[in-house]
This record gives sequence, C-alpha cells and structure tokens, in this order.
Amino acid sequence: MLHTRARWRRVPLGGLSVDPLTEAEVVSHVCSALARGEGGWIVTPNVDILRQVSRDPQLRAQLREADLVVADGTPLVWAARLAGWNLPARVAGSDLIWSLSRALAADGGSVFVLGGTPAAADPDGAHRAAASPDGAYRAAAVLADDCPGLRVAGTLCPPFGFDADPASLEAVCAAVIDAEPEMVYVGIGFPRQEHLIRRLRAALPGTWFLGCGAAVNFVAGDIQRANPAMQKAGLEWLDRLAREPRRLARRYLREDAPFAAALLARSLHHRLTHRPAHRA
Repeated sequence: MLHTRARWRRVPLGGLSVDPLTEAEVVSHVCSALARGEGGWIVTPNVDILRQVSRDPQLRAQLREADLVVADGTPLVWAARLAGWNLPARVAGSDLIWSLSRALAADGGSVFVLGGTPAAADPDGAHRAAASPDGAYRAAAVLADDCPGLRVAGTLCPPFGFDADPASLEAVCAAVIDAEPEMVYVGIGFPRQEHLIRRLRAALPGTWFLGCGAAVNFVAGDIQRANPAMQKAGLEWLDRLAREPRRLARRYLREDAPFAAALLARSLHHRLTHRPAHRA
C-alpha cells in the first residue's frame, strides 16, 4: 500500500478511494511489485459493488486493505469526472485477467484460477471431469493457450457455499497456499471472493490476488461478454441483463440504476459547490 499511495493521489468515490490508473499502469505496478517479491490485492468495484460497500461500513473497511482499487464500471468513471476528479479509464477485471496473464507469461509466471462453472454431471451424479472439465480448468487452459510461457499452478471450482463449511474452506485455502502461485484469480462473486482473498493473503505475502467475479466464466466461454462498442459506451450491464433477465433485473433496475443516478447527482453537486481541488 505504501508504494501505491506514494505515487498518485487516490480519488474518493462512494466511500472508497479509487486509484486513477489505466489498465497498462495496473499491470506495470503488479509486475514491478512481483519483481520485488511483494504481493498485493486488486479490487475492481462496479456500481453494484459500490452500492453494497456504501451500505456496509465493515465491508468498506475491509476493502480499504486492498493495494489497488480500480473502477470496473463506466458510471464510476463518469461520476469521478463529473465531480472534477481525474479518473482516466475503466479498468475491468474481465480485461485484467488477460493483460495480467500475458505480462506474467513473459516472465514464466504462474497463476491459480478459482471459480467458474462446475463440471457437467452424468444422470447418476458422477462428474464427467475428462469429458467436461469445470470452468476454472477450462479458463486456465484458455489462458495458457493464449499466453505462451504462462504456468498454471492450479485450478479449483468449489461448489457454491463451500466457504460456509469450515472444512471445505480450509481445503480450498490449503490447495491455493500449497501451489504458491504468483497470481490468483478468484471468481466466486462479491463479497465472498474478497473474504477469501483476505484469508489467503497472510499465508501468501508474495502473491497477487484479483477478485474478478464473472471473468472466469467469460474466459471459459460459459458467458459471452458484450461487444466492445457496448463496453466502451458503458452498456455492458444492458447486454448482461438481456442475457440473464430473471437473475439480474432486480439488481440492475431496482437497486443499481437508482444508486448510479444518485451517485452522478452527488458528483455534480460536489462539482458545483466545491472549489476545484488539486488533481493528480
């Protein structure tokens, strides 16, 4: 954290302090830290995460332990700029999983992929691991194929709710710790993935962690990302809503949309009522 704060001024946004970095700068920072033998933790809040954090002081305090906090949501970039702060670009976890892997591959670095869709099962309930490997395995295979030189230290696709069972949680943690990877991608959803990362950090001080949500499923091909034009326009949420309306309608339309509108309104009010501050 000391290295991060010494280099740039963080942007206050919805109860969090966001690092005003581009994707390339995040990758450069992580690679430099790894070269010094230093690990870290990247949090990528979007509107939904920021909404949850704004209502939960304990969760907000936990996320302040992260080494890098970057805006994985165009509305967050808009809100920061509307308030008069310099936030250069959206930095999505779904993009970082690729750019970090490519950078690690250049030095023969290793990754551990945790999360994704479970393997398909036969009618009798037996997993067909050979015929239909789980999402974490498939995502790791795609990354390794795309990034020659990248080493896969391990993969795990634990069942939903594993972290509520002490024995299962301990087994997952032990597997990651024993693998000693340089980077761990944790895609089990917010805030569960952040709780797991906090548990692992002490045992792996030289490892970087990225809580990446659905990125593991994107890489594995189980969920299709919006096209680049929609991503650039800040409409990736609309594409996901169209694909999963039953699961996402309430979250996006009844919870996140009003929060995003209020966030933008507060940012405009700040811009109109405060003197311009020094911008990093």
